[in-house]
Amino acid sequence: MEALIPVINKLQDVFNTVGADIIQLPQIAVVGTQSSGKSSVLEALVGRDLLPRGTGVVTRRPLILQLVHVDPEDRRKTSEENGVDGEEWGKFLHTKSKIYTDFDEIRLEIEAETERVSGNNKGITDEPIHLKIFSPHVVNLTLVDLPGITKVPVGDQPKDIELQIKDLIVKHISNPNSIILAVTAANTDMATSEALKVAREVDPDGRRTLAVVTKLDLMDAGTDAMDVLMGRVIPVKLGLIGVVNRSQLDINNKKTVADAIRDEYAFLQKKYPSLANRNGTKYLARTLNRLLMHHIRDCLPELKTRINVLAAQYQSLLSSYGEPVEDQSSTLLQLITKFAAEYCHTIEGTAKYIETTELCGGARICYIFHETFGRTLESVDPLGGLTTIDVLTAIRNATGPRPALFVPEVSFELLVKRQVKRLEDPSLRCVELVHEEMQRIIQHCSNYSTQELLRFPKLHDAIVEVVTSLLRKRLPVTNEMVHNLVAIELAYINTKHPDFADACGLMNNNIEEQRRNRMRELPSSVPREKAAGGGPQGDQDGGTGNWRGMLKKGDEGMGGDRSMLQTSNPASPQRGHAVNLLDVPVPVSRKLSSREQRDCEVIERLIKSYFLIVRKNIQDSVPKAVMHFLVNHVKDSLQSELVGQLYKAGLLDDLLTESEDMAQRRNEAADMLKALQKASQVIAEIRETHLW
Repeated sequence: MEALIPVINKLQDVFNTVGADIIQLPQIAVVGTQSSGKSSVLEALVGRDLLPRGTGVVTRRPLILQLVHVDPEDRRKTSEENGVDGEEWGKFLHTKSKIYTDFDEIRLEIEAETERVSGNNKGITDEPIHLKIFSPHVVNLTLVDLPGITKVPVGDQPKDIELQIKDLIVKHISNPNSIILAVTAANTDMATSEALKVAREVDPDGRRTLAVVTKLDLMDAGTDAMDVLMGRVIPVKLGLIGVVNRSQLDINNKKTVADAIRDEYAFLQKKYPSLANRNGTKYLARTLNRLLMHHIRDCLPELKTRINVLAAQYQSLLSSYGEPVEDQSSTLLQLITKFAAEYCHTIEGTAKYIETTELCGGARICYIFHETFGRTLESVDPLGGLTTIDVLTAIRNATGPRPALFVPEVSFELLVKRQVKRLEDPSLRCVELVHEEMQRIIQHCSNYSTQELLRFPKLHDAIVEVVTSLLRKRLPVTNEMVHNLVAIELAYINTKHPDFADACGLMNNNIEEQRRNRMRELPSSVPREKAAGGGPQGDQDGGTGNWRGMLKKGDEGMGGDRSMLQTSNPASPQRGHAVNLLDVPVPVSRKLSSREQRDCEVIERLIKSYFLIVRKNIQDSVPKAVMHFLVNHVKDSLQSELVGQLYKAGLLDDLLTESEDMAQRRNEAADMLKALQKASQVIAEIRETHLW
């Protein structure tokens, strides 16, 4: 199981090559306040001085420190391959293959790299520095050194430095695959430990927190850390280990880490003899190694699942980006054909990607025909905009100078054409709505059906322009046909239409029945010829052309809606002036005679009957015309139009130019997929060697 940690280091190397942190690998995150001895603990684990030191925030970027134990034979082999002269060396990810054998150079490189990214204003950043240390004196560990917790900005530190550091720490220790190493000085109150407080925020049960108590030798005289080291003050699930750090004087005097560890052991034997074998730097290193191995073993199943899921996602993403173009002619023809097919499939309702949030394509066209257009026509009143005076005026104008014995047919044609004409605007609006939907289908195909077009923005724009132009050319043709459909209905009023003839017969029967009913209701003293409105006197008093009757009845009261005629009343001529017969005063209102009322009723019923016939024809013929002249024509000619306009040798290079970031995204996805596949192989090797 010791080999599990190198496996994780190998996985870390794999993902470092693509600069990604999408996989949260098991590691140990070191948390502590400034001057808590955090850096000294890490250097003690490495066995060398390698971390920057100073006042204020020194660690301003996370340092991912991988300790790799090297056996003597492996060390000799590696030294020969890399030309390394020494038993310990280090490598940074950002310096590629450069090897450092001088640990002072490593410290200077950490400082330089920190300033390069974070600047020199004491600000922090979450971009990590990757450092790998190879040594026969270390155990296999992966540690993350985080900035020390601070409360008050010092010098030119940002005012929100406390919040920045806390957010950075929480980001790393929130990783469920990490072990939290909470460092606290022994000469401070453990109950107020900031490191343990932050750890408990993300690990309330303490299942992945290990506490380290530093500076055991600096406690006040007469006190000791026995209760703390026994876990009686702050219980921690993974344990609590005490260590002794080098003082600043020791560091200034160049006291080696090895000498410090020997002095630490002597101090523990003297001060805490019963706990000496469960404390100290060496015990801490072995404990961290053991905890990390067990933690890696527990995390591997979930890690394997996560890697497989991500590999599938990146495979799909890479497929959506498409392969680099090799045969331009073939690629262009394929894309044009695919777009034309998807456009037609969207209209027919057989597209691969079906919209679920709204109607689109053929479904919306159907809705326009039968819901929008159909309901609009049904809402048109057959007699809308037609008043009683309009009807009477049309009847009189059709009779000429002589009174008519019957309702003139010309008046019916004049009025019904006026009403039929009102069906033209809704019909043209139907064409417009279908045209707009066919324009929307272009965008639908681009977004959902043919994402490959997004690789080539110029080709996409050219296809949109060609289809838009085709639709634009078909719009006036379709409008003209719809206009002609209405004009055809206006050209000949077919009063012999079967439906209209039936309606006329039924209407005549109803009128005759009403006449007989009125005659039965009259008293016997009234002559029947007058009651029927017939005879010379009846026509003279109530006839349509009898102006004397109209003037005589000018003073009668107001009647019902259509039985009351509304006219104007110009000023009467003054006495002594010549009289203009055309200026004879017309009564303000009068009640319609029975003859007038009957004539209006006949005309209105005829108009309504014929209008309904025409409306039914228009409701049926307009969708057919739109389908033939617009929808089907575009479907049938789209492929040939696109090929004719775009499939030209001179346009290939321009049309198949990828967007600027597409090639970069394809390469990044390919690199990530390769890294995930390699990581999957590494985990598979663990199973084969029975390490898991």
